[in-house]
Amino acid sequence: MNFGWIDPNLLRDFQAEGTDAYRLCTIEHGWVERFGSDVLISFKTVLARERLLEELQTWADSVGFHVRRVFARFISRESERREPPALIVGDPNESLQTIATEWYLRFGIDFGTGYSSGLFLDQRENRRYVRQFAPRRLLNCFAYTCSFSICAACNGASTLNIDLSKKYLTRGRENFALNNLSTIDHRFITDDVRSVLPRLARRGEKFDVIILDPPTFSRSPRGKTFQVQHDFVSLLISALAVAERDAHVLVSTNCSALSERALEVMARYCLKKTGRAATFHRPLPLPDFPPRTGASSVWLALR
Repeated sequence: MNFGWIDPNLLRDFQAEGTDAYRLCTIEHGWVERFGSDVLISFKTVLARERLLEELQTWADSVGFHVRRVFARFISRESERREPPALIVGDPNESLQTIATEWYLRFGIDFGTGYSSGLFLDQRENRRYVRQFAPRRLLNCFAYTCSFSICAACNGASTLNIDLSKKYLTRGRENFALNNLSTIDHRFITDDVRSVLPRLARRGEKFDVIILDPPTFSRSPRGKTFQVQHDFVSLLISALAVAERDAHVLVSTNCSALSERALEVMARYCLKKTGRAATFHRPLPLPDFPPRTGASSVWLALR
């Protein structure tokens, strides 16, 4: 797959809308992403890394794009082999942190804390939908660094953020601060989503936007595993129990075995099991991503 380098006109469009985080190039064994003034090369082969680095320098010169630093990370099938990106161009004494913007919202990026830097670019259109919906109460399951919550909070929503990682939720709080948003109306729970959802249901809590974007695989500190292909149905059923009558629910995954069509079939089964009804829509394709790459996503508009 070769999607080539981003069109200069699209670069200008992103700049005009206050966005400096997006995919720059995609080839068969790798891709390049921009985060502010830094660039991240993700590669499956050394040959792909070298090609992308060489082409990046040529392309940047041709469009007048200043690259401050370049990081690279190897894409491994085994999650235990995944390592933080390595700095390959730039000052090694500088902080590994930077800030990226998306529609003028600010998100902290840290290339030194793990495999993922802090913002999933393939969820950009779904984050735009959250801003468009302007929810009153958003439930952010598997919240990571709380980017969906920032999009809701900037329109006055209260949010509940759940993640197994206290470290990521701390970074989520920092994202609130980056955008001058108080965390008074926002909760952060370090726990297994599957344990929290029943407690919320027993308390009668309801949300008008729910984000379900789980990892393909995870393991809780107690050793309980989550596998998206096996556990997504029960997860969605539990989430529907805390959804308002007219709620919007995002069902999304990076698992390559689950297409948008498969997600919709699964969602219809869950709706039938819970006696709910919904219409479905899929997010608009991202202009910087090749077709059928990135996360598969379906929105449920309950009724």
